[in-house]
Amino acid sequence: MAELVLLNGAIWTVNPDQPLAEAVALREEKILKVGSSKEIKKMVGADTQVIDLKGDFALPGFIDCHTHFLDGGLSLSNIQLREAKSREEFVARVKEKTMEIEKGEWILDGDWDNQQFDPPVLPDKEWIDSVTPHNPVCVCRLDSHMVLVNSLSLKLAGITKNTSSPVGGEIVKDFEKGEPTGILKDAAMNLVMQHIPEPSLKDKKKAAELALKYANKVGVTSIHDMANAANFEVYQELLKENKLTARLYVYIPITEVDLYVRLKLKKPFNNNFLKIGGLKGFVDGSLGSSTALFFEPYTDDPEKTGLLYSHMFPEGIMEKRLMQADKAGLQVAIHAIGDKANHIILDIFEEVMTLNGARDRRWRIEHVQHLIPEDIERIAKLNVIASVQPYHAIDDGRWAEKKIGHKRAKYTYVFKSLLEKGTVLACGSDWTVAPLNPLTGIYAAVTRQTLDGKNVEGWIPAQKISLEEAIRGYTINGAYVEFSEDIKGSIEKGKLADFVVLNQNLFEIPPEKIKETKVQMTIFNGKIVYRK
Repeated sequence: MAELVLLNGAIWTVNPDQPLAEAVALREEKILKVGSSKEIKKMVGADTQVIDLKGDFALPGFIDCHTHFLDGGLSLSNIQLREAKSREEFVARVKEKTMEIEKGEWILDGDWDNQQFDPPVLPDKEWIDSVTPHNPVCVCRLDSHMVLVNSLSLKLAGITKNTSSPVGGEIVKDFEKGEPTGILKDAAMNLVMQHIPEPSLKDKKKAAELALKYANKVGVTSIHDMANAANFEVYQELLKENKLTARLYVYIPITEVDLYVRLKLKKPFNNNFLKIGGLKGFVDGSLGSSTALFFEPYTDDPEKTGLLYSHMFPEGIMEKRLMQADKAGLQVAIHAIGDKANHIILDIFEEVMTLNGARDRRWRIEHVQHLIPEDIERIAKLNVIASVQPYHAIDDGRWAEKKIGHKRAKYTYVFKSLLEKGTVLACGSDWTVAPLNPLTGIYAAVTRQTLDGKNVEGWIPAQKISLEEAIRGYTINGAYVEFSEDIKGSIEKGKLADFVVLNQNLFEIPPEKIKETKVQMTIFNGKIVYRK
């Protein structure tokens, strides 16, 4: 007999052999049977919990292939600047935060977006110095490749007009006096961040529990965390306490490749709740921070083409690390935004693959935002997974053409072209850079309607993908990325019992209504972890 059954639903299984079903039977953490309500009712016993879906739409639990999960949990209790649309509102929120905390405490996170300001200028330390005399500030732009710090933070870090920008970063200085403006990009951010106190294990566990609760609320049952080795300790503690309500697949920085090799870790290890999956590296920065690396200069800043990230220095180190990782049989996920950054990492991937021979690598490029046409085909040829975050397209689409022009923008977020070439498209959020809710990502991939409402037919509409393709990106393709397609990612007999139930059938509503859809219930490992 089943322990839990779902009846009378509209179930999209993501299994091509049985795409639709009415009901599912579960026992322990596995799916026992998928079929009609009549069939599943036969598996109801005296102790079976029965849930009548009443026509609600069910899917496999969403898999988010790119998050900064623990940071997201920590940010939930820090300052929120994403919605600040003016200097006045920005400063008011910072001032308000100083009233909530003690003197000497840091003001962190923020996720501000200067593209919302009118005009879209970068904030300056002068904005906030007068309201933060006793609190160091380090608030990040939403892409996490640029921060604003106040004068107190600059003083703590010893940054002056005479401080040179580090390799892979930039200390932005004003043109008249050469003084730091408070804006630090990429590697320069570390000059201040190294002075920020590390949260305690207790605080991290609390943050992770908050993040898990939020993930359950939006139907996410598996998470790829672009993290560090310390995060793994936090998740291990929660696993021991039976508090993990989503599956964690953790990537640690590529700079720690020696740790893997020393321990002879070749494939994802541990259990179906928690795994260290591979290594995460960076080639460049972000478009919004003008640190994404392009072949041609930025349209709005002709003196710049972007920056190589510190992981690329000294020259040749990325090739060395990837060769080392590949010989150890490890998976890698490499961040590349600009067209030149993507081209560079594809060159390195191709070199490593040619020298070491064929194997089932499932190597990933994270973001894959801007490509030259020939690299679209090369990604497929090399069997590289395109790990994309569709929400970025409807966010960046408001202003991307101002930065790189219309011609290059045509090869931005080319989801459809990648799929047509046979590339596996794995979808995620990049939370906290973008909302964790996968339904906003699915909406973005299907409509490409920008957040400002100015692209009703979609920004670069030729790159819209179908609803079924988008759902696969958040389910079975995400499972494939982590070598788990045999145990999750679709609703099939024998697979792990991870589900999300929605209040409307995505296939029966206009695409623009997808973002209004709500999660009714999330089932993880055969147990209800969220119910509206």
